[in-house]
Formats: sequence, C-alpha cells, structure tokens
Amino acid sequence: SEQKKFDAAADTLMAQQVTVARTFSFLFPIVFLIANIGQALVLYFGGRQIIEGTLTLGQYQEFSIYLIFIFLPLAQLGIIITQMSQASASANRVFEILDAENEVTNAPDAVTLPSVQGRVAFENVTFRYFSGGDPVLSDVSFEAEPGQTVALLGATGSGKTTIINLIPRFYDPSEGKVLIDGHDIREVQLESLRSQIGIVLQETTLFTGTIRDNIAFGKPDATQDEVVAAAQAAAAHDFIVSFPAGYDTPVGERGATLSGGQKQRLAIARALLLNPQLLILDDSTSAVDLETEYHIQKALDLLMKGRTSFVIAQRISTVINADQILVLEKGRVVARGKHADLMETSAVYAEIYNSQLVSDVEIEPEEATMLDFG
Repeated sequence: SEQKKFDAAADTLMAQQVTVARTFSFLFPIVFLIANIGQALVLYFGGRQIIEGTLTLGQYQEFSIYLIFIFLPLAQLGIIITQMSQASASANRVFEILDAENEVTNAPDAVTLPSVQGRVAFENVTFRYFSGGDPVLSDVSFEAEPGQTVALLGATGSGKTTIINLIPRFYDPSEGKVLIDGHDIREVQLESLRSQIGIVLQETTLFTGTIRDNIAFGKPDATQDEVVAAAQAAAAHDFIVSFPAGYDTPVGERGATLSGGQKQRLAIARALLLNPQLLILDDSTSAVDLETEYHIQKALDLLMKGRTSFVIAQRISTVINADQILVLEKGRVVARGKHADLMETSAVYAEIYNSQLVSDVEIEPEEATMLDFG
C-alpha cells in the first residue's frame, strides 16, 4: 500500500540521517581532541625548553602557529567528509526518483494511433490517485465530437485538471475508459497519442535553449519558415525579432528571461506548429498588460479554430461560444449543456458564471486595428 511505501522511504531517510550524524559526531571530537593534545604537548615541552634556555619565546610561538596551520585543514577535512556523507544520502534519494518506473507504460500489444479526427469519449470514468483513496472523479461520462470546444468549469478540486490529465494519459483511470476515435488510449502507443495533442496552460514550460528550439520542441525537424509562421500566428514574432539574436535568443530555464505573456505566446506558437487535432488549454492569462492580453486572446481563438478543444474556462467568451460545457463539483458532472440552457437550468453554473469568469479585453475598433497592424 501507499502507507507502507511511505513508511519504508521514511525509515530509509532516517537511517541515512543517522549515518551522517554518527560520522559527524565521531570525526569532530577526534579532530579537536588531537588538536588539543598537540597544543598541550607543545605547551609542556616548549615551556620546559624555554625555562632551560634551549628555546626562545619567538621560536615557541612560531611552532604554535605552524601547529594551527596543520590542524585547521584537518578540521576542514572532517567537514568535507561529513558533507560527502550528506551528499551521498541525497544522491541516493535523487537516483531512486530517476530510476523509478513510470506507472503509465505502453501495453505489450500497443498499436500506433492513426491520425485522429478528434472524437473523445469518457465512459464511466472514475479516478483515484491512490488505491483505496477517495475518488477524484466519479463515474464521469461525456462525448466530444470532432472540432467541438468543451469548456470545463468548477471550483478548485472539482476534477477539471484530472480530466485534462487523463486525455494524454498522464494517468490511467481507476475504472472506465477514455476513447479517442473509438480507440481505448491504454491500447495505443504513448508517443503516437501525445504527439497529436497540443497543451497550452497558464504555467508554460520552457527549456534552456533558443526561442526557436522551444517553439519547435514538438517538431524538431520544422523549417525556419514554419517556425516563423507559427510565431506570427501566435502574435509572438514581433517581440522575438526585437531581441538582438531574434529566434536564436537564449531562453533561461523555465523561461526566466521572458515575461509571462511572452512565454504564453511561445507555448501557443509551439502548439500551432505541432498542428494537433486535440487541444488542452487554460484560457486564463498571466498578469499582462492590455495589449499583450488582447494578442494572447486572439492567438488562443485562432488555435482553437477547427480543433477539438478542452478548455479550463476563465473567459466569458469561451463558455458562451463552447459547444459543450461541463460543470464539475466534487468529481462529478453536475450539469452539462450550452450556455443559454445552463443559465436557466443550473444554479451551480449561474453562480460560477457570475462570480468566477472574467470578461474579455474590450478594445475599440480603431485601437484593435492599430494593435493588429502595429
């Protein structure tokens, strides 16, 4: 069980910490004991020689300083050995994580998923993060037709993120099936599944490398023209070429050298270049200025066009234009339908719509023209 795994890991960690503590408690007393014995011997024999006149006070002081120069490195050696023990314990834990087997793997007879049309179905899906734990999703069933936009609404912890994590098979359902074009995703190869799904979330993952490398991450063989076209469609081209190195501008780990809006537009460009038929996205925007938010909204609208999209909805326009809205509460679908119907039939939806969703950026036509062509 998970409790036994945790107990075993805790016991291992405690044993490693005890080993480090024993090493530390053994080395330091020994080193300082030797140092103090040395000082005592020097004081005794040096004092006698000074009294007898065979050693001057200056020579004695000189020898004492030499002794200090010897024992300080020894003390530092003890610290280094202790730190090496701590590093060894930490390294063992890191390698345990790196060597851990992924619970989601290809089935022995997994087949390649053909080019998808975009039909996605959940059939009585229940999901638990831990066997025996409370379900995060309970008996969820719905179907999305090719090209439809499905908006997911609900409070924190209602199951929205779990649904979007099940589609690319980051987890397997505890019960039920997830089907894409009629294929149970547990029976297809992971690479052929995930290569046909684009994911754009608010927290964008970027990697150390150039801007071009990050845009072409899902399609490494993309040409420069394809990368530029994707960036232009995502309203990212202008800020990219404003950098001295353009598309060869280095991007720090997690995109540390870029703003939130810039990172989000690179993620949209990456998804456009991949040209997936299935999309998973969060339509919220980072804390950005009016112009940036306007460009991001336009890029997201372009990205969703003609694709089956699952959206963690934050914008009013998303739910109004959605072909299907799923309202989740405590892991269950409590309401389903289109905006106009749900406003009349679902109190939960009406409350979320009025309290949680945000209006789209409204810009005067003249200003929009300037932004589009400026």
